[in-house]
Amino acid sequence: MGRFISLLQELSCFVSRCYEVVVNIVHQLAALYNSNKGATKIIESSGVHFQTVYEHLGELLVVLLTLDEILENHGTLKDHWKMYKRLLKSVHHNPGKFSIPEEKLKPFEKLLLKLEGQLLDGMILQACVEQRFDDHGEGVAVAKNSVFAEEFAINIRTIFTNVESKIGEPTEIDQRDKYAGVCGLFVLHFHIFRSVDKKLFKALLDVCKKVPAVTLIANIIWFPDTFLIGKVPAAAKLMDKKNLQGIRGQRDTYLQQRAQTLTKDVQSYYVFVTSWMMKMESILSKEHKGDKLAEDLNSRCNVFVQGILYAYGIGTIIKTTMNMYMSMQRPMTKTSVKALCRLVELLKAVEHTFHRRSMVVADSVSHITQQLQSQALNAIGTAKKRVISDKKYSEQRLDVLSSLVLAENALSGPSTKERRLVVSLALCVGTQLKTFKDEELLPLQLVLKKLDLISELRERVKIQCDCSFLYWHRAVFPIYLDDVYDNAVDAARIHYMFSALRDSVPSMLHAKHMESCDQLLESYDKEIMDVFNEHLLDKLCKEIEKDLRLSVHTHLKLDDRNPFKVGMKDLAHFFSLKPVRFFNRFIHIKAYVTHYLDKTFYNLTTVALHDWATYSEMRNLATQRYGLTMTEAHLPSQTLEQGLDVLEIMRNIHVFVSRYLYNLNNQIFIEKASNNKHLNTINIRHIANSIRTHGTGIMNTTFLRKKFYIFSQFMYDEHIKSRLIKDIRFFRETKDQSDQKYPFERAEKFNRGIRKLGISPDGQSYLDQFRQLISQIGNAMGYVRMIRSGGLHCCSSAIRFVPDLEDIVNFEELVKEEGLSEETLKAASVLDSVLGDLTSNSAEGTEYFKMLVAVFAAEFRSAKNMHLRNFYMIVPPLTVNFVEHSISCKEKLNKKNKSGAAFTDDGFAMGVAYILKLLDQYLEFDSLHWFQAVRDKYKKEMNAVVKEQNVQSASQDEKLLQTMNLTQKRLDIYLQEFELLHFSLSSARIFFRADKTAAEETQEKKDREEASKAGGASDDSSTTEPGLKVKPADDVVLLDCEV
Repeated sequence: MGRFISLLQELSCFVSRCYEVVVNIVHQLAALYNSNKGATKIIESSGVHFQTVYEHLGELLVVLLTLDEILENHGTLKDHWKMYKRLLKSVHHNPGKFSIPEEKLKPFEKLLLKLEGQLLDGMILQACVEQRFDDHGEGVAVAKNSVFAEEFAINIRTIFTNVESKIGEPTEIDQRDKYAGVCGLFVLHFHIFRSVDKKLFKALLDVCKKVPAVTLIANIIWFPDTFLIGKVPAAAKLMDKKNLQGIRGQRDTYLQQRAQTLTKDVQSYYVFVTSWMMKMESILSKEHKGDKLAEDLNSRCNVFVQGILYAYGIGTIIKTTMNMYMSMQRPMTKTSVKALCRLVELLKAVEHTFHRRSMVVADSVSHITQQLQSQALNAIGTAKKRVISDKKYSEQRLDVLSSLVLAENALSGPSTKERRLVVSLALCVGTQLKTFKDEELLPLQLVLKKLDLISELRERVKIQCDCSFLYWHRAVFPIYLDDVYDNAVDAARIHYMFSALRDSVPSMLHAKHMESCDQLLESYDKEIMDVFNEHLLDKLCKEIEKDLRLSVHTHLKLDDRNPFKVGMKDLAHFFSLKPVRFFNRFIHIKAYVTHYLDKTFYNLTTVALHDWATYSEMRNLATQRYGLTMTEAHLPSQTLEQGLDVLEIMRNIHVFVSRYLYNLNNQIFIEKASNNKHLNTINIRHIANSIRTHGTGIMNTTFLRKKFYIFSQFMYDEHIKSRLIKDIRFFRETKDQSDQKYPFERAEKFNRGIRKLGISPDGQSYLDQFRQLISQIGNAMGYVRMIRSGGLHCCSSAIRFVPDLEDIVNFEELVKEEGLSEETLKAASVLDSVLGDLTSNSAEGTEYFKMLVAVFAAEFRSAKNMHLRNFYMIVPPLTVNFVEHSISCKEKLNKKNKSGAAFTDDGFAMGVAYILKLLDQYLEFDSLHWFQAVRDKYKKEMNAVVKEQNVQSASQDEKLLQTMNLTQKRLDIYLQEFELLHFSLSSARIFFRADKTAAEETQEKKDREEASKAGGASDDSSTTEPGLKVKPADDVVLLDCEV
């Protein structure tokens, strides 16, 4: 508000100046038409009517009236003004806080009061007409000047007659503005002379039935009936109340009629404007012919004037309708909104036609003005001859002759605004004494009117086609865009709407209430673009994407796409549009949609690489159907049976090993549980596919470190450690009596004893959790084995194109021999390198397990981890626990609720084998002869059951026999499970070279090193190379050797 004060002060000065001008003009006119016979006469004014002066006076009053209406309709300004005054009071109480001298506050407060009284109370026009016009000091009498009063009234009636005959007609051009001026003059006349012409007042009000409201500027609408009744209450009292109410009710009737006729108006104007545009093109493209020059210029003049008339007619309909709906707060139907938007397009089409041919128009305008001036000069010349031929001399005749000479002189130069005004004033004097015949005067007035229009053609077109009022009606834009989207055939019309929306910008550049007008422009720009994106661009993108998807997946028969049933919308029209200019950017719809599809297809292909073929097909279809130039994604393609991606597994290895179960024999991972009706599986082929996509690398060992830390914590626990030490001591003391076998009962007792220590909420003991931990470590080992197999599978499928692996040609040398270019040499070098890597990888593979043992073994076997040496003794209870768990999972397979069901979990055997190798405890574990003890125990029990069966078969107790059979079956199952575990563990031990102890391996390594030194060759690759010799994928984390 503080920034706004300076503008209000400037406005106050302007209003004061207007007051002075009004008084001055009234004084001058009063001096011309003086009823005082003793006063000196300036000219003989009895037959002279300066109508132009009154018209301009009316225009000035309309300016003041417009200011009143703007400030009256600006609720925000009034609210902020009150807040600002309140703020000023708080400043007044504590000026020191705001660093303002107290002596400056009072003058400022006075200024605010003055501004409020003059501008914000809605009294700008009222104060103007209520001025004191009588100035006895200068000897000018106004109020009691009957001649002047009569002259004033005559001019008002004359102007009104001209206005009334044209208003609402197709040839109307500025009559509404003049009507507002007439009303202003009527009010001024009433306030000066205090007399009311009831007949004229009624006639003025009757116009309201035809024109219920006039748009003064932008969104400011003015109701003449309200104005006249409010400003001339004396006349309103003389009118019938029902008549006045009827005029007010006419507004709703007008809106209803307008809503009904809008569509017809649009259709008729559409025909008019398009035919006019064709005329413009044809007339302006023709060259002037010497013999028909006058006729050609005349036709051009008429076409230009017709264009302005159409623009005025269309603009008036749009502004009046929109502003009346907003002012009266009536809802507008979508049909009306669409029709009004069509009219806005037509309005901009008129402007663009003038603009497009502006060079030819400018050239024509200068010729047309000269022709019109010539016609006017001929008419004035004829009248002048008539005056000269009359030999009677009088001052009045001399005045007429002088004014005609003046008009001639003014018309003999360029057609500027001042010269045309001089002509108009001169002819006010020159038309008295019947110097012109009636049939001469009307054509002259028409020529001068045309001269006015043609001379100001550019300005007139700009004013009539200005759509800045749309700033206050932005709510129609979303509806318009929906309509454009639904009727894509004529999508090109969107250029006109954006041109109309740009018309608001020049006004915004003068905004004073913000620090910078850029803020206002940015918010406007953002608002329009957000709406444009939401209602057109985003919808278009999604519809195109949907169409492409449905077209590519027609085999799925997703829905009925028969165009005869569901209709068809050809959106390709949007892509033939030229870029739309708005603010400092061009909106290229085709480029926007292309970018959206490129981005979407790329992102979705990266998420699911196996869909690459589908998206490639959609890309091609977009080019064929819509002419979009799509960008190739250049992503590595995948097979349809890709499975889980290696990178995803490696990034989330901790999740993978806990959710999947390993099968040692088939080398396959199976999902534990899923919300879907199927379980995912991962096999060697899937891994090979992923390696082909991403390149090769090796898994991250950080995961294992975390698991081993938990493993160490468990083994260090006092309850576990004490039981294990106790069991080791017991076995050492009793192994001779128990035939060197670890007793099964002891392992079973350990398993039950751990359960007593407590169970988790889901019913798992500490040993269950420890078993799961070992299974997860084993799953990781199984995954490592699968990576190796997958790598070999991938390398062998890649190398199959090499004819002879033993004799591979060196391409680099061949290129050098031929002396080919440097680029070819580089390419050959890369090819040699790739072939070398593939050959070595397919031949060797990588000793992953040896590396993983080497990384952790030293730490596991160190003195500080002595508590881990008891591990071999916990393996028997662990196997018992595992077998119980495995049987429980397999039994669930036959139940309806399959939650927790599984048929394989070889991760446990892999984990046990790996940890025993790390601790170098294979011999210690073998010394327990555990699986032999289990076999003996179950065979012993089975023999007992068989004996019992033989005894009971004689007594023929069926129930007891049934129980015996079930017991035998259960023992069979348990023995079978232990045997399976034994075989799995034996198989897993092979991977970790279980046949050799750590000492033997160390000795073997030393022997190998000595032999290599003796041979003068070194072969470290098998022990030091962390992965296949192909560049690893960027996303794979390489081996982390910390523990």
